[in-house]
Amino acid sequence: MEPSNDLSQVLGRRLGTPASALVAWPGNALKLGASWDGEGTNFAVYSPTATRAEVCLFDAAGAEHAVELAEHHFHIWHGYIPGVNPGQRYGYRLSGPDDPSQGLRHNSAKLLIDPYARAIDGDFVDNPACYDNDLDSAPYVPRSVVVLDGFPWGHDHRPATPWDDTIIYELHVKGFTAQHPGIPQELRGTYAGLAHPAAISYLKDLGITAVELLPIHQFVSEPSLQRRGAKNYWGYNSIGFFAPHAAYATHTGRLGGNQVREFKAMVRALHAAGIEIILDVVYNHTGELGPDGPILAFRGLDNPGYYRLDPNDRSRYVDYTGCGNTLDVRIPSVLQLVMDSLRYWVTEMHVDGFRFDLASALARSLHDVDKLSSFFDTIHQDPVISQVKLIAEPWDIGDGGYQVGEFPPLWTEWNGKYRDTVREFWSSGNGGVRDLAYRLTGSSDLYGDDGRLPFASINFVTAHDGFTLRDLASYERKHNEANGENNRDGTDDNRSINFGVEGETDDPAINSMRLRQVRGLLSTLLLSTGVPMLVAGDERGRTQRGNNNAYCQDNEISWVDWTQDEWAEDLQELTRRLIARRKASPVLRQRVFFEGRPVEGGDGCKDLAWFGQSGRELDDSQWFDPKLRTIGMYLDGRGLRHRGPRGEVVVDESYLLLLHSGDDGVDFNVPGAPWAATYEVVLDTTELGGNEGSSSFLEGGETITLAARSVMLLRVHRS
Repeated sequence: MEPSNDLSQVLGRRLGTPASALVAWPGNALKLGASWDGEGTNFAVYSPTATRAEVCLFDAAGAEHAVELAEHHFHIWHGYIPGVNPGQRYGYRLSGPDDPSQGLRHNSAKLLIDPYARAIDGDFVDNPACYDNDLDSAPYVPRSVVVLDGFPWGHDHRPATPWDDTIIYELHVKGFTAQHPGIPQELRGTYAGLAHPAAISYLKDLGITAVELLPIHQFVSEPSLQRRGAKNYWGYNSIGFFAPHAAYATHTGRLGGNQVREFKAMVRALHAAGIEIILDVVYNHTGELGPDGPILAFRGLDNPGYYRLDPNDRSRYVDYTGCGNTLDVRIPSVLQLVMDSLRYWVTEMHVDGFRFDLASALARSLHDVDKLSSFFDTIHQDPVISQVKLIAEPWDIGDGGYQVGEFPPLWTEWNGKYRDTVREFWSSGNGGVRDLAYRLTGSSDLYGDDGRLPFASINFVTAHDGFTLRDLASYERKHNEANGENNRDGTDDNRSINFGVEGETDDPAINSMRLRQVRGLLSTLLLSTGVPMLVAGDERGRTQRGNNNAYCQDNEISWVDWTQDEWAEDLQELTRRLIARRKASPVLRQRVFFEGRPVEGGDGCKDLAWFGQSGRELDDSQWFDPKLRTIGMYLDGRGLRHRGPRGEVVVDESYLLLLHSGDDGVDFNVPGAPWAATYEVVLDTTELGGNEGSSSFLEGGETITLAARSVMLLRVHRS
């Protein structure tokens, strides 16, 4: 029989005591959060500055019953209450000094979310009671939920995909599933929807090995958004670091916490298909925003113990995030919170890695980003966290916050320089090809001097933040009016091109060139050394209508459009072919950096060589020519061995990759002996889907015409 979560019935039946007369037993100070043992629940919350703590239990009718946590050890207030079962909604009220000038903001009128809550029910509703006054905030603050442990994981095991075999697909749980025609209506927008066979089949068909989920920690919508009838769609406003966002569950269930079981079921289904789950996590700030923001959890528990305060004015915060506050992971209790959360998601929820939002903010010591910070040290020595995939967004908004290439070994990074260089090459072409060559080959200039390997570079051209691939070829200016900020939000540095018309057009010539441009961007991404990251819908030609900051657009602007049109069919087929080609040829996903050295065979060929239109290797004048928009990259795979489909040892292929971003066609003399006798055309982006199905052959030394804004991949034949 399931335990009841009707507080009044449970306590009256089992204890013969009215809820209003409850007294907590001493309990355990070391089990932070709410822990059910089959007969009752232990509550423990950290606050060194409070003078009194109460856990507030809510019955089925919503009535509140406060129970004092009289025990106080190690700065932790704790108590055990018999008869409190899974499904119980609760919160905390803490009393203590309320002196903002000293950073202290205790107020017993404010109901506080448990930082260690495994599930959270309800939404934050912006109301004056949630701010610094004597009004009761309980009606407007989400409830923490006691959860039922245990899940039938069965034979679940991690795919443990090597980095060099990894293809990341960044998606939003709701946005990916909201309109998918193969997912039942009642499952769309949920964890269960992402676990549905229709969703998994699509990912498998593309060749995706890992999904990177936009934030699924419980989050809240900013007051400014609520006041204009919008909400935070992306989720970068966390308030619960252990709780899966409840709105992505089909229902919370009578016992509550169904979001936990549904998330686990999603992980189990994706793992069964060989797909890893990487969480985009936001530990750099919380949804309490600036000093005038709502009091929801951390601010009321121990404001100076969670946040970086301005040493010159402790009523204010140091803000490296642009979100009003910065969590202070220099403080041991905060670092413990982050580590406990990470470990929980790996051990209990079975996720495979993390992408750390604004990771530079986590690595700051007093002011500067510190590669020897306690955050890095703790991650590196942790036997659980050090074994999963770790991805940094290597910047924040503070001085010195741009740290691309500066994170230590074990870490991979969103390579912002890759994004900017590839966009620049395919839009204006300013800058030439020298920097592009580094980006195509794993960015050895960034990662080759500290023991890291090419897969330290997470290559991306687009992300949730910014234009989609289609919009990069359709808009030269942001169009964020729908966000309600008078188009002031979002970056102006888009490095995009519109081919003469801003936005959508019926002109077939422009649309043809735009489609070719997107094919070129996709091909560049998936044929570069490093770990490619696609954004959901880019492989279908998704548009956000020029919105490059759709953080508050929970609608068709952000959702994946599953309509099958020419763009969708063409780009989906091209993506599938590129990923398959990448998986089949280790030379396209190098584990070590190229050296530009002669390869085995004694014919004078190098493992990596660069060619100009003449068919000769680039000279210094060409490398430094800022107007050069054509380049050939020769990759020799003869030094690489891999297993074939029957277990046989196979010598890898060699390729010549040709990129031309100019507006007009150019002649290109493909190099002859010793580089190749003939070439087989395996990709041509001037054709639908890359035209892999109709291979043609070229003679070494032959002059061909590279069409405007095109990519060709030629397979080398030596005889």
